[in-house]
Amino acid sequence: MRTLPVAQGTCRVCWHVGVSVLGDRRFLRFFAAQAISMFGDRMVAVALAFAVIELGGSATDVGLVLAARAVPLIACLLIGGVVADRTSRRGVLVTADLVRLGSQGFLAAWLILGRPSVLAIALLAGVTGAAAGFAAPATTGLMPEVVAPERLADANGMRATAFSAGELGGPLLSGVLVAVAGPGWALGVDALTFAISASLLVGLSLPAAPRRRRGDSFVADLRGGWDAFRSQRWLWTFVIWASVANLLFGSYKVLGPVVAHRDLGGAATWGLLVSAMGAGSVFGGVLALRLRPRRPMLVVAGTGSLFGAPLAALAATETVALIAVGCFAAGVGLMLGNTLSETTVQRHVPPESLSRVSSYDWFGSLALDPIGLAIWGPIAALIGIDASLWTAFGLLVAGALALLAVPEIRRLPASPPERSARGRPASAN
Repeated sequence: MRTLPVAQGTCRVCWHVGVSVLGDRRFLRFFAAQAISMFGDRMVAVALAFAVIELGGSATDVGLVLAARAVPLIACLLIGGVVADRTSRRGVLVTADLVRLGSQGFLAAWLILGRPSVLAIALLAGVTGAAAGFAAPATTGLMPEVVAPERLADANGMRATAFSAGELGGPLLSGVLVAVAGPGWALGVDALTFAISASLLVGLSLPAAPRRRRGDSFVADLRGGWDAFRSQRWLWTFVIWASVANLLFGSYKVLGPVVAHRDLGGAATWGLLVSAMGAGSVFGGVLALRLRPRRPMLVVAGTGSLFGAPLAALAATETVALIAVGCFAAGVGLMLGNTLSETTVQRHVPPESLSRVSSYDWFGSLALDPIGLAIWGPIAALIGIDASLWTAFGLLVAGALALLAVPEIRRLPASPPERSARGRPASAN
């Protein structure tokens, strides 16, 4: 029989999922907090980059400021994973929101009222990054506490859709605010979103959960998380790929704003391009709601090459529409891959070690990101911006193809075979 056109079918699925998952008030509050804070997060990259450029900074300065935000984030991930598994994950998220409210609010006021140095911007960005390092594993671990196991895929899909909406609207609003009023106002809006998120999470009621084990030392818990992480070959091979991809994608993050400032019309155009990736993320999030692949990591690996599309487009043309198409394609692959991989982790990793394993996932995936942010400015100074982008594109595509060669990536089922859809041992009938 004929199916509905893609657009109609997608809307029908989104409506059904929205009624089913968002009908849970607990998830609705958690979802709202995540959606609001993620919207603000997506404003930051544009605002920070152009804050540095407007102070007379170079591409290398832009990369160093973005790296200064990324390094503390990565450094705090493993600690954050242990803390989240030993204490209240909600409490970790509220504290992280309040810290980011302070750091982003202070930087916003300084940019509006004065002229901070690039070093000061980097230091305050680092405080924000450190708080994000605690928040990331706590978020992954909290999701199964908020929703039932059989709704995890839908809940992650809705969260991905919210993230995608932030990817679409956040950079666009940030670009407009930077162009009209300055980067400080964009960062001020980001600070406000953390205040709203914290207030929503404070009122989040959670079902009674078994007390988490605290008998082992911090180091023993860290080692236990590592053992659980390295036992999943599909996971650590995927993380290696993600880490290399982030290193290579740093060329776009660092060189893109410079190209936009020089050739494409400035901050508003760059915000538009980042929003195009957000639009692709919306579509990727919708696909994640619709798809239930039997081999999710195979789908993730198969879409990995899309991540290189904006690098090639930025190197090949100055036509904004064509670059936007590349950004859209990357957004589709990024969001679909993130959603499917996160749901797979939540299903294959025991709940008591989920935040720690997630922290190793985040840590490994982002480990090379600061290096990528730091090196592409100097590389471009040596060989040129276009050559740098083409080099990163070729290596990124080669890495995605290599990931497809890993047997565990191709064969891993959506759920552990010994468990039912509700997460309990399957009955023998």
